[in-house]
Amino acid sequence: MNMKEFDARVISVQGNEVILDRTVFFATGGGQPNDTGILRNSTDDVKVVDVKKAGDDVIHYVEGDVHLEPGDSVHGVIDWQRRYAHMRHHSAVHVVDGIVAKRHGKEGLLTGGQLYEDRARIDLDIENFSRETMEKIIGECNEFIREGHRIFQRELPREEALKMENLARTAPGRELINSLEKVRLIVIEGLDEQADGGTHVSDSREIGKIVLKKIESKGKRNKRVEFFLEEL
Repeated sequence: MNMKEFDARVISVQGNEVILDRTVFFATGGGQPNDTGILRNSTDDVKVVDVKKAGDDVIHYVEGDVHLEPGDSVHGVIDWQRRYAHMRHHSAVHVVDGIVAKRHGKEGLLTGGQLYEDRARIDLDIENFSRETMEKIIGECNEFIREGHRIFQRELPREEALKMENLARTAPGRELINSLEKVRLIVIEGLDEQADGGTHVSDSREIGKIVLKKIESKGKRNKRVEFFLEEL
């Protein structure tokens, strides 16, 4: 379940950097941008404009004068519209990745991605690429999305995860698995599962319709594809 609000206690404040004893703010990582929102105490609403991880700590970068001290209680509220947009685009990227890997794996693979509120970008290493090829792939993705498939997470011990093929399809992803005791998987029922630390919708129909925006050539086989989402 994706929480929109939470209560926490301030652990430390250094300038505009605030660390809490718990948080549901998402820190930038894996191609997914950070959450924004507010931290509210009895007197102020402090605007959170950036969130990053530093080791085990999640640092909330806040705007303006900070009237918070260690020990203070705060109520955090994330910008749900921004978070949900990232969730939809993130799940869309996983569907594209799954369709490419399962149905077009002999021709190529998805090598990276970046999410925004209003669009997403994927990088493909693919042979004999054309706009028609990409439109065919997007069409297959939209057909799968409309069917309504459950999207959920599960955890595996590292040793089990390492035995699974294609669980991480990029070098940084594989390195990350080697550093974890437990690996979080995002499962798209009937299609794919990948190691992933981001946020996702719970049903493929929440993604909407993928619409191809533009294609850039980054080399003979390397293509960059942008798309946006429409409601079903």
